Amino acid sequence: MNWSQLLSLKRFGDTQKRLRKNQDETRLGFEVDYDRIIFSDSFRSLQDKTQVVPLSKTDFVHTRLTHSLEVSVVARSLGRIVGEQVLKKYPNLSEEGYKMNDFGAIVATAALAHDIGNPPFGHNGEKAIGEYFKNGNGQKYKEQLTPKQWQDLIDFEGNANGFKILTEHKEGVKGGLRLSYSTLGAFIKYPKESLPKKPTNQIADKKFGIFQSEIPFFNDVAKELGLISSGNNGNIAYKRHPLAYLVEAADDICYTIIDFEDGINLGLIEEEFALEYLIKLVKDTIDSEKYHNLKFKKDRLSYLRALAIGTLINEAVAVFSENETAILNGEYPYSLLEKCKYEAQINDIIKLSVEKIYKSREVVEKELTGYSIITKLLEVFLTASNNKFEGSLTNYDKLIISLLPESLQSPKETLYFRILTICGYIASLSDGFALQLYKKLKGI
Repeated sequence: MNWSQLLSLKRFGDTQKRLRKNQDETRLGFEVDYDRIIFSDSFRSLQDKTQVVPLSKTDFVHTRLTHSLEVSVVARSLGRIVGEQVLKKYPNLSEEGYKMNDFGAIVATAALAHDIGNPPFGHNGEKAIGEYFKNGNGQKYKEQLTPKQWQDLIDFEGNANGFKILTEHKEGVKGGLRLSYSTLGAFIKYPKESLPKKPTNQIADKKFGIFQSEIPFFNDVAKELGLISSGNNGNIAYKRHPLAYLVEAADDICYTIIDFEDGINLGLIEEEFALEYLIKLVKDTIDSEKYHNLKFKKDRLSYLRALAIGTLINEAVAVFSENETAILNGEYPYSLLEKCKYEAQINDIIKLSVEKIYKSREVVEKELTGYSIITKLLEVFLTASNNKFEGSLTNYDKLIISLLPESLQSPKETLYFRILTICGYIASLSDGFALQLYKKLKGI
């Protein structure tokens, strides 16, 4: 892979090449991508989607929206620092007009969108959709779908749904948000289809990032960017866009540190115990006098959080720089933080977060509620959509169809696309709206 190709400004529908040196510096293409995501309906819905605690009513716990904004800030820093180093190493990029901030803008935008496809109720929302098809009433559709279409459903993946949201055609709107291909490349952490499942130990194969419905456009993006094909036997898979490593690192940094902070603020993790963990991470940069002069827990946490994020940004950049050649060759199989010198401290924090936060009674109880809600919504809306297609609508089905957005009320011609459309609709709902809709369907 080469950086000139990886930094493509191409958008869906372009007939002429966009050159960086011809870009309007006051409205740079990479920055337009950021604006389009900010103003999208899908991004706004993240304000009421779970990051740590579903349906939380406290004012300090992060939502998917605040998490995404924070990840984009960290990503921008990572991109700019790496960009500065890449431009020094490859002076031809400067001659083509590329600047340090271009890297920051691409990574920040991809990071801003990284959770845009996630269903309500956190990662258990993904699992609830998958369970409906794997072990629930959705099993009846299996024989009518291809193995890869079926795998898309039983392993429903927020990353793949995110790519669909960013790129899918709608009536009168071709190419979705029409983001630059470089931003889309950086967004795709798992550039492969759902089968074969986890075929290698590469970090990029941990999950999948593309539904069958988006394969043609994904191939076009990969070809434009010069991504290295790694699929065999007709299966679609590519090596990662190098900047996807930075997007992943920004997300890893934020959820490691900030989910941990939420756990402390919620009282799920004892302050003194938690501060000890964070201090281990920042022991090389902490100003002990300044720290001990901070009177309030909130201020102490904020100080340690800022130091920890700064420390991990520098570590991620160092690992990327040391392995840049291997990354360009598609030969780096790890995440950046997986090989940093603070790996042990990061793992300790994550382990404690799993025990004290993600498995806490409050979280588990609300996730169970989420399972019930998503299962009910899938059953009702899929039945109505299929009955409408088959011409066997009941009066109840008609009422259900009327609850869908107008653009989704006409069922797709194929079963796979009908199912994926309904799954996408339910995934788009905020936690609160999904709960409200569920109560109405139950007559509450």
